[in-house]
Amino acid sequence: MAENTAHLDTIRAGYTFDGATLTLGAAVVDGQVHADAPVRLPLAMMNRHGLIAGATGTGKTKSLQMIAEQLSTAGVPVFLADVKGDLSGLATAGEPSDKLTARTQATGMPWQPTAYPVEFYALGGDGVGVPVRATVDSFGPLLLSRIMELNETQESCLQLMVHWADQRGLPLDDLADLKAVVTHLTSDEGKADLKGLGGVSKATANVILREVTGLQAAGMDAFFGVPEFETAELLRQAPDGRGVISCLELPTLQSKPQLFSTFMIWLLADLFAELPEAGDLDKPKLVFFLDEAHLLFDGASKAFLESITTTVRLIRSKGVGLFFVTQTPKDVPGDVLAQLANRVQHALRAFTPEDATALKATVRTFPNSEYDLEEVLTSAKVGEAVVTVMDPDGAPTPVALTRMWSPQSAMEPTAPEAMQAAVAASPLMAQYGTAQERESAAEKLAAQASPAEQAAQAPAIGGSARDGGTVVSGVELGDIEEIRRREQEREERARRKAEQPSDLEKAVGNFMKSAGTQIGREVVRSVFGTRRRSGGGLLGGLFR
Repeated sequence: MAENTAHLDTIRAGYTFDGATLTLGAAVVDGQVHADAPVRLPLAMMNRHGLIAGATGTGKTKSLQMIAEQLSTAGVPVFLADVKGDLSGLATAGEPSDKLTARTQATGMPWQPTAYPVEFYALGGDGVGVPVRATVDSFGPLLLSRIMELNETQESCLQLMVHWADQRGLPLDDLADLKAVVTHLTSDEGKADLKGLGGVSKATANVILREVTGLQAAGMDAFFGVPEFETAELLRQAPDGRGVISCLELPTLQSKPQLFSTFMIWLLADLFAELPEAGDLDKPKLVFFLDEAHLLFDGASKAFLESITTTVRLIRSKGVGLFFVTQTPKDVPGDVLAQLANRVQHALRAFTPEDATALKATVRTFPNSEYDLEEVLTSAKVGEAVVTVMDPDGAPTPVALTRMWSPQSAMEPTAPEAMQAAVAASPLMAQYGTAQERESAAEKLAAQASPAEQAAQAPAIGGSARDGGTVVSGVELGDIEEIRRREQEREERARRKAEQPSDLEKAVGNFMKSAGTQIGREVVRSVFGTRRRSGGGLLGGLFR
């Protein structure tokens, strides 16, 4: 008994903090729940990132939901990637029950049914929520090259192509615009422009063209376009001061994992580029929860994994916290896992030799403990988790088996009708609800088509052909040939003038040649290569 008392005293002391905290639950020692030994997480430590793990059905998603509720109450905006649709219940007040009352009393939780301010989003309109889109320009050539898994040479060529489009006032809103630019540069009409870029072979351009087509085939078309989503929308508070919970619906994620990973890396990179350095704050500006995080990493390219690792390391200084939610820690790459200071580990199963190996590896990631963690992690009940977090001094707290608090919102999804009503009432629908078409690269390049191409299109446009096609829209073919000859002469003169490199183009060429140097490699491989036309990151400014 004295030993148990000492263990409880260690937990009580280890989870007593000055300042605002989130309460995760109550400590469990020798099978007994101790409401007088609450397990807490300092609010200021939420941007040290974390992991919520556990086998299917052990309660990890409900732990995520409960933590998100407390963050919202503290005025901290939250972003949730809702893969299974379970988290939409945050918008609906929970319903009491005898079982719930017994649990909350045992853990010392002052439970009240509560609905939280939720904004529902959907990638490119694939779902009920407010559509989220981004322009190809915003992604920038570096991020696009990572998504397309281009090598360094192809990456540099894509940068030059995007630079070419930017210099000629050809906005890249969607994949059709990028495809139009690459198609133009690989066509007979654009071969002079391609040659003028220098160092870009037609074969490399064709590889890029195939990869763009592959993105379209993977369902990326709906995501790229305008109006473009402003990531600052994720930092909002409700009128009552609570943080808005942004819930991203992913109903078809299993069939489009690349779309999810594309969005996440852009969102994080854009936030990093736009947010100022914040240092240590009393509470984070935003906390991300990525449910089913293994889908973020499955099949990911090496460049993508490196980008995520760098993001996790650096975005803390912007006041943003990242929590990965998955089944086992092995689902998260080691370099990323090493950055996750706050751990909520629900029960694991050891049905196979591989499971047993994963269990032992998980135990080794925790500090020394008075618990037999192998036994605890395989016998923990639903809604219990082994917890250790970072204290304000940067040290891990004692490991504590914890009976987790319960969500105060609904534990089942919000009714579809209620979600639709909430989305329809959102002020963001007026701004983002309808996809827009504006004159961008595809339209401008079509308008600049050669007279021969225009003549070929003339009958379809509404002109009449008679006498076996010798007259088109009342213009003799001989006249068309003369017009085309004169136009080609003007284009040739303009082309020769345009091929004279500007000071900027010379600088870009010298920069590309310097990519072999350390500073060149660091800039070219920069993770945060987003480039909004009205702002953007480092390389966005360089290529404007």
